[in-house]
Amino acid sequence: MALTQRVTNHQAHDLICFSHLRWSFVFQRPQHLMVRFACRQRVFFVEEPIFDAVAAANVVVTVANGVHVVVPHLPASARDTDAAETLQRQLLSRVLRAYRIEAPIAWFYTPMSLFFCRDLHPCAIVYDCMDELSGFKNAPADLVERERELLARADVVFTGGHHLYEAKRMLHENIHPFPSSVDVAHFAQALGRVKEPEDQQSIPHPRLGFCGVIDERMNLDLVRGVAEARPDWHLVMIGPVVKIDSATLPQAPNIHYLGMKSYDDLPRYMSGWDAALLPFAHNESTKFISPTKTPEYLAAGCPVVSTSVRDVVRPYGEKKIVEIADTVPDFVAAIARSLSADGQAALERAAPLLATMSWDRTFEAMAELVEAAACRGVRALQPFVPVQRALTQASAAH
Repeated sequence: MALTQRVTNHQAHDLICFSHLRWSFVFQRPQHLMVRFACRQRVFFVEEPIFDAVAAANVVVTVANGVHVVVPHLPASARDTDAAETLQRQLLSRVLRAYRIEAPIAWFYTPMSLFFCRDLHPCAIVYDCMDELSGFKNAPADLVERERELLARADVVFTGGHHLYEAKRMLHENIHPFPSSVDVAHFAQALGRVKEPEDQQSIPHPRLGFCGVIDERMNLDLVRGVAEARPDWHLVMIGPVVKIDSATLPQAPNIHYLGMKSYDDLPRYMSGWDAALLPFAHNESTKFISPTKTPEYLAAGCPVVSTSVRDVVRPYGEKKIVEIADTVPDFVAAIARSLSADGQAALERAAPLLATMSWDRTFEAMAELVEAAACRGVRALQPFVPVQRALTQASAAH
């Protein structure tokens, strides 16, 4: 692990981002923001540990898109033990020393990272709450309590959508909604002449596309029902299958699972779609989501049909930019309307809204709020004391 030379503004604070998502996973909000921060300052993206170390714990640091990706490797014996957090703390300290990181901005996507950040003396603490993680499958039992602690410590809080902001706005005095944004120019490549990927070329039209993570948020019954109702329509499903058994996925001759694709290739796939789908379920994991794919589909010129996810209904459904439906018959009818609609007119309706949603614009607004927080000075992250333990200790003291 060699020292790296800063090539950006020497006055900028280093930024350490703690994420529950891996850098090489689906390119989304954390990647969009951290790549932009990396143009101004050093950025270290700390992933959750991999339990594959043969001997002693170690840390691997690589550089991707200008971002230092930090991956802790721990012994399998440390999984689900207090030793894991102790080892992560030691490895983080090693990175801090090796790269001479002082008074960084601490940016959290997961409250679970608080426990091994004792040696940090951040100039600002940022909580970018992109999802309500407590509603996701296999969420840690103490996630809610740790989030409460993070909210108490944070200088500034961002939410990944307006509905999530409404749910948390009373929990912090400096909280701001930043819904999913879009790189319009990137996805607008789908509107030009592009070579269609080989694994999609042979799929008949009309094609209905989805790209994203296929997990407990997906309404598999709806996907199955659409495929059965219209065997002449072909559903193209792009993305990794996570946290659910792939054996539960609906199977039919007109459902095509193409796996995970790179962010760079997505416009090429979307260029061959006749409509794009957001077939989300209604459950705890989708209550507060603000799907990044909504503006990306629209920028690619795809008519969009979605279930009634709150942050899709407002503003896209209300502005008649996206078709909203929940039952199989209604979803099929909405797709049929989208397939027969004037695609150019739909694109023109979406354009004014998309113009306000660029990642560059979102980044600049967030960076300004972070810089204001960083001016308030350096503080230590004191040991975390769970609420119940604190009450017990207070009672004992009296």
